Amino acid sequence: MVSNGAPRRGICVFATSIEAMAQAAADADAAGFDAVWTSELYNRSATITVAACATATSRCALGTGILYGVGRSPLMLAAEARDLDELSHGRFVLGIGNGTRRMISDWHGLDGDAPATRMEELVPLIRRIWRLHEGPVKHEGRFYRLKIAALDDLAGPPVRDIPIYTAAVNPRMIESAGRVADGLLGHTLFSPAYIEEVVRPALQRGADHAGRDAGAVKLATYALAACSTDEEQARRDAASMIAFYGSVKSYGVLFEAVGFGAEAKAIQAAFAARDVEGMVGAVTDAMVDALAVAGTPEQVADKLRRFDGVVDEVVLSVPSFRTSPERVAENLALLTAHCGPGASSPGTPRRSGAARP
Repeated sequence: MVSNGAPRRGICVFATSIEAMAQAAADADAAGFDAVWTSELYNRSATITVAACATATSRCALGTGILYGVGRSPLMLAAEARDLDELSHGRFVLGIGNGTRRMISDWHGLDGDAPATRMEELVPLIRRIWRLHEGPVKHEGRFYRLKIAALDDLAGPPVRDIPIYTAAVNPRMIESAGRVADGLLGHTLFSPAYIEEVVRPALQRGADHAGRDAGAVKLATYALAACSTDEEQARRDAASMIAFYGSVKSYGVLFEAVGFGAEAKAIQAAFAARDVEGMVGAVTDAMVDALAVAGTPEQVADKLRRFDGVVDEVVLSVPSFRTSPERVAENLALLTAHCGPGASSPGTPRRSGAARP
């Protein structure tokens, strides 16, 4: 059950180098953030970045947000998660996602059909590998095949049950988290309205299907956080990132659910015409207000209160589309300094103490 109070506060470290991300993680850890998350694309591995962050931090939880479950075997996912949990001394959260269907097929060369079913096969299989000491694994599934028995001297289980969060946008994928995951990691454009109207019911359906307690599934979400001493700069940065997401048809449900379906179609039309300025121009002030927390540090800290009592954790994510590395770094630094736990109210001291998943 989500608390009525302020949620845990996480931040996604995004920078031009692994060293810079590790330093950003150290800064967030010192500022009292509960968690640091890392993402990956075709140019960056979330696991390597988490490893660097693990050696630079001492108290915050560390999560892959997200790591592509596709393209890695369940065996290597299980092994990498064990290593990262050991390296971080029990602070690791394995956040897994598929990406879009086209990414599954075009980037990884795999079957892009039924991504939710794929995830529901993958997560329990990872847990079975962690329990290999209990007996051999013989799995013949739709997406994965595995036949393995433990060597006696390597048969021990992980020191603890490593949490697994799955990423989702659409209702069927959200149901997967309710069926098999320890937590859901929501998309950057998850608004409180979308969470209440779409996410919660889907999580409940998934949990009911599996005979689980939906309240035991942690609910975390990214939040598009654009912060600057110049309010208009922050809003422009947020609009650019919203335009980027709006160009992806798979994210259309996020826009339609909060009344911006027509605007999303205009963004997609501009994208098809290779009109980047038109994409950004199609993003209205109302969209920025609904889909981002943008403004001065004080304004962003205040706007983050919209997630109070709505999620277990909110993870700040800086805009990066059409945004210079210097501006990304400035944004991240301002969020770290002014929007950590306990800093959402001016003059309130940051809390301290150990944070765990």
